Amino acid sequence: MPEEHRFEIDPAKTPVYRVVSTLLRGLSWILFRPTVIGVENIPLEGPVLIAPIHRSNVDFAFTLFISPRKVFFMAKDSIFRVPILGPLVSHLGAFPVKRGSADRESMSLAEDVLRQGHALVLFPEGTRKEGLGVHTLHDGAMFVAARTGALVVPVGIGGSEKAMPLGAKMPRFAKIRIVVGAPIAPANSEGRITRSSVSAKSEELRAELEKVYRQSMGVS
Repeated sequence: MPEEHRFEIDPAKTPVYRVVSTLLRGLSWILFRPTVIGVENIPLEGPVLIAPIHRSNVDFAFTLFISPRKVFFMAKDSIFRVPILGPLVSHLGAFPVKRGSADRESMSLAEDVLRQGHALVLFPEGTRKEGLGVHTLHDGAMFVAARTGALVVPVGIGGSEKAMPLGAKMPRFAKIRIVVGAPIAPANSEGRITRSSVSAKSEELRAELEKVYRQSMGVS
């Protein structure tokens, strides 16, 4: 990401943000009729890392229903090269990440967002997965949380794989149910952050994420 295109962290809900988010929220409501359980689990202030399940390209849209806060999130860098779409997602709080590589600049931006006390969406599974089970997570989410002191909130999104299955070009009508879990404290960031402490927290997140996902799917 060249310096002249450096993403600026702007917590303000600008007029463009309000228009685009209202349109996206309205379209999502028409198509998916989402219901949300556990909204109170996302703090209204302070650094928080929102960690949703990832089963569909439309998952990011549901962050508009789980908190009144403006949230920031990573999006694949190719989106920002698309005319009109690139600037619009930037206004929504997105910043680019290079898929399939260790993008240190994007991770640095993620930490900056949290250090400034904002909310960040980060999919801990990385790419889209399938099935009810949540397998071993990348440690990135819990590592960033440990470095910034951010709480981590697991979010289950039930039905999004039907709303836009892998390979689909357009979303379809589907009922979405969202379950927001209780916040998880980060690994102790006093002194050196150990790999073992981060891995243990990642496993805690994995178990909680699978629980809220199964709840969102109506499976005990």
